Amino acid sequence: MRIATFSVGGERRVGLVDLAAGQVRPFDLPADAARDGILALIERGSLPATLSPIALDRVLLEAPVPRPRRNIFCVGKNYHEHAHEFARSGFDSSAAAGAVPKEPIIFSKVPETVVPNQAKVLIDAKVSTAIDYEAELAVIIGKGGRGIPKEKALDHVWGYTIVNDVTARDLQGRYSQWLVGKSQDTFCPMGPWAVTRDEIDIGNTAIRCFVNGDLRQNSNTSLLIFDVPTLIATISAGLSLQPGDIIATGTPAGVGIGFSPPRYLKSGDVVRVEIEGIGALENRFEDIAA
Repeated sequence: MRIATFSVGGERRVGLVDLAAGQVRPFDLPADAARDGILALIERGSLPATLSPIALDRVLLEAPVPRPRRNIFCVGKNYHEHAHEFARSGFDSSAAAGAVPKEPIIFSKVPETVVPNQAKVLIDAKVSTAIDYEAELAVIIGKGGRGIPKEKALDHVWGYTIVNDVTARDLQGRYSQWLVGKSQDTFCPMGPWAVTRDEIDIGNTAIRCFVNGDLRQNSNTSLLIFDVPTLIATISAGLSLQPGDIIATGTPAGVGIGFSPPRYLKSGDVVRVEIEGIGALENRFEDIAA
């Protein structure tokens, strides 16, 4: 199933997307529950009934989880070619330990970074002049747990969505921790909707990123260094995962910093992330003063 969080008539709703019909069928949810987006469904034992369909072109899509309850868990250097391009960039504070990590590198983005499909991503030249894109598959946890073994990890997954892990590379290089460079306002576009875990083959899913129509990243989740079960097992070892937690699984090669000279984003650029079986997330980058 494709499930969207959206607004219509100024009211937030959650609904079942029918792409063939160009419609979304809202779930019969109270308004206070729908405010949390798809979290309202994750916390229920069964799906509520649906109401009359609405044309997709009449609604405003929001991020599937408009404001996560906790920081988004992110994974660094999780595709081999990207690990090498990042190690060569000079911005990798962990490069001394080797280009390819021996264990997953986990960091986070604050909840307030999340913006939806088609929202503006704001560039503030007074803060950073090295804005980069990172196309990523994101895992949405459905069942919490601590010490989750790899062989049972996918039982804890509710579904998947797309994120663009936007990064201020100069800030990332300046600080040994990546939080500041990753958590600037609007730096986590998410959407356009989420899919339940049965919709895609997590071990073989194409992922692409375009900047102004130019294909920059073209890879597959089969090339992850640490697969989704490994990431869930790693994070949950002593840290209890909760329903609704989001794990961004890492980006493939082709980011702006991997080019010589780097191809950083500028005001007016449009970044489109496509993941097979989910859809496309597209956002325009604009100067904050515009």
